[in-house]
Amino acid sequence: MRKSIYIFAIALAMPVMALMTSCEPSAIEEKDVLPNWDENQLMQELEAENPQGFKIFDLNDFLDSCMTEEGDFASQTEASYRTRATNGNGIYLFSVDTIPSTGRGIYIRGRVSTDDFAGNFYKTMVIQQIVNGEQQNLRISVDMGSSGGMFQIGQEILIRCNGLAVGRYSNQPQLCIPSYNNNIFALVAAQKVGWAPGRIPSAVFRKAVRFIGTPDQSKLKYDTLSLVQLFNQVPEKPTINKENMDKIRKADGRLVVLTKVHFTGQANDDGEEVSCVYKHPDSVTTANVFASTTNNIGFPQSRILKNASGTKAICCSNSEYCKFAYFFIPGAAEDTTKAVAFCDRWTGTVTGILGWYCDNATGNKSGSLNNVWAYNWSVTPRGIQGIGIPDIKMVDEEGNPWVPKEFDPVYYEEYMKDKPEEKPDPVLPPILW
Repeated sequence: MRKSIYIFAIALAMPVMALMTSCEPSAIEEKDVLPNWDENQLMQELEAENPQGFKIFDLNDFLDSCMTEEGDFASQTEASYRTRATNGNGIYLFSVDTIPSTGRGIYIRGRVSTDDFAGNFYKTMVIQQIVNGEQQNLRISVDMGSSGGMFQIGQEILIRCNGLAVGRYSNQPQLCIPSYNNNIFALVAAQKVGWAPGRIPSAVFRKAVRFIGTPDQSKLKYDTLSLVQLFNQVPEKPTINKENMDKIRKADGRLVVLTKVHFTGQANDDGEEVSCVYKHPDSVTTANVFASTTNNIGFPQSRILKNASGTKAICCSNSEYCKFAYFFIPGAAEDTTKAVAFCDRWTGTVTGILGWYCDNATGNKSGSLNNVWAYNWSVTPRGIQGIGIPDIKMVDEEGNPWVPKEFDPVYYEEYMKDKPEEKPDPVLPPILW
């Protein structure tokens, strides 16, 4: 009897199972989730949205048309730029130009060339446009964490800039909004209170952006060159004048691959070359890692790169908050006497975003406008092997590839047991930021 019930139950279940199978959704296809890309359709949409007309600017033309030297907040009133914006020579390192929210539509277009996974581009991205075979680039300051999930590297975007602003933070142009710092209790507050570029709110930026096609990293252009070739194209140690500033600002954000370089084992310590040491990165700014502590002041940490002959140099700039901050630079050793003794044995390429940081903060050793840092040019990698994009590729004298290694605090504690106690290096004062 029981067997008959089982057979009957199975017979009843089979039609139900067949029905459930027939209700399974079909596989998702690309056309179901990604709209068809059509340039003509885009132009029609923009015409409908902008009855007063519109223009899609090339990035350099956008800077020429919308970014002035003084910006909109240069008046000598209480609510002007921070005092370090200029030293009175007509050059403004901090500026903000607002873009009208009404009238003709103002657009820019570019492909995302950065990724924020590794942490070096926190709430920042760079877009790249190729014009006549050459790069044009622009930083974008956006108040959005993990923006790489939405704005993936290689994704081309169109941005409506009306209602936003364009400005410079430490001479680096960026799409932004005006931001006023009124923290009178900040360290060196007299140099920080005032207007400067601020981050575009996430919702505002998402509303202003259209995606063009799908992410395609193969469309990004990398300029592969030696340090000698680089400094034949941009002024190595520029004098501060409007002609040089224009060249520098338009070179900012450039995606480069620097060839035949090595880490020297030195840090840019406020404009001076200082040998890195094997100490806990929490205690010193010159540890032999990519970016040791600044005691949460937050300025980028720089480790010096040079070519084989040692005649040209540039900084490799990283954030103390990036995921590989406490990884050893190539050639660094877990040894106080050999901390950077092997760095020059590792040679290769460093890829990243080119920048030239210039500040008018007073009190630093050699960073004023009239005494420019020896190595203000920097390249900021987007990651290392295993963490983000592997932008640092080096081999030793025998051809062995560099494998990243993280500082081990347990090993360091054991190692230092037999060593005399050393005073930690003083951390730089909070001047730059």
